[in-house]
Amino acid sequence: MTRDNDKTATPLRLQIPHPARGQHPPDQVRFISRAGEMPKPALDEKVERIALMRKQLVRVLDDDGQAVGPWVPDITTEEKLQGLRNMMLVRSFDARLLRAHRQGKISFYMQSLGEEAIACAQQRALRPGDMHFPTYRQSGLLISAGYPLVTMMNQVLSNELDPLHGRQLPVLYSAKSHGFFSISGNLATQYIQAVGWAMASALSGGTEIASAWIGEGATAESDFHAALVFASTYQAPVILNIVNNHWAISTPEDFARGASATFADRGYGFSIPALRVDGNDYLAVYAASQWAAERARTNLGPTLIEWITLRVGAHSTSDDPSVYRPPNEAESFPLGDPVERLRQHLEFIGEWDEDRHQTLQSEIDTQVAEAFAEAESHGSVKTGDVGSARTMFDDVYAELPRHLLEQRDMLGDSA
Repeated sequence: MTRDNDKTATPLRLQIPHPARGQHPPDQVRFISRAGEMPKPALDEKVERIALMRKQLVRVLDDDGQAVGPWVPDITTEEKLQGLRNMMLVRSFDARLLRAHRQGKISFYMQSLGEEAIACAQQRALRPGDMHFPTYRQSGLLISAGYPLVTMMNQVLSNELDPLHGRQLPVLYSAKSHGFFSISGNLATQYIQAVGWAMASALSGGTEIASAWIGEGATAESDFHAALVFASTYQAPVILNIVNNHWAISTPEDFARGASATFADRGYGFSIPALRVDGNDYLAVYAASQWAAERARTNLGPTLIEWITLRVGAHSTSDDPSVYRPPNEAESFPLGDPVERLRQHLEFIGEWDEDRHQTLQSEIDTQVAEAFAEAESHGSVKTGDVGSARTMFDDVYAELPRHLLEQRDMLGDSA
């Protein structure tokens, strides 16, 4: 009997993931280790020797707020207080801009509620001159680097002082001077760009490293895997961050993870040292970022870090999470809230209390409100303050080609 006539063969079929909307259990985070349990390997430890770390969790702060274990970073109380302030500032900034959207003052916004520790702590662990290639939820990198709030708000409003001249969506910032590469709306492109930048730094004899950022859902994009091939092959000085906030736009993290146990598994497959870290533990984020940065600076190659956190809010102002997420999800998330956990630690060591916290919150809210008032005074797209269409030809070529000069002239001076 030929194959064409074989009626007994089993038909082929695919396994299509079907996420159960509204039933994802946020309290069942995989592989939660106890605080202080995970060893801290030497910088040059072979990838096979730390393979288990891709299925465990680096944690520093215990349930009482005490910092324990070998990953406790050597940072001062003042640095911890600065970290708390930065996270609170990111949260207040997000709240004010989200309110501005509801008031009809801006067209679109994306907040990073619940994820503040990851960007804020890594920025403080790296050095000036290092370059981040972020997604739209790493505004904490800019804020922790001291980038002006008013300038960020000008960009969101697309007003006359917008440094990007209205050419980017709100929250797609760009600030080379602060080590913040232009955010791309296309998923995963920044990953391969970060690896290329890191390779260029090494080829030119530089000392600066790169840090690539991606959400767990976007690891399904081909650029993610291409980046890992180049990073592994050339041992590029780059940190490969995967922010696992448990949700892509509307699908849970296990949809993108597929058959892998963790997203950190992706690194091990390319022989890249890979860690899973409690992303809501500011001290653990700082320590792991510093460890990965030192590996890159001493020519030991890339490190992949899966940060475990939770996207508390909607994906964006265009999203309705009640359609696909269970109610009260954040309350049952076992890793808690990053701001509250660092606050608890500072209280545990006797360096913080409720009165000081409320005073700081009031100062931050006032700072954010004043910054928004200043930015709003310069107008916005919503109020009709739109730049000339002729500016679309600016800042692209050092010298405009003839055909573009002709097109610009066709618009006339009033465009």
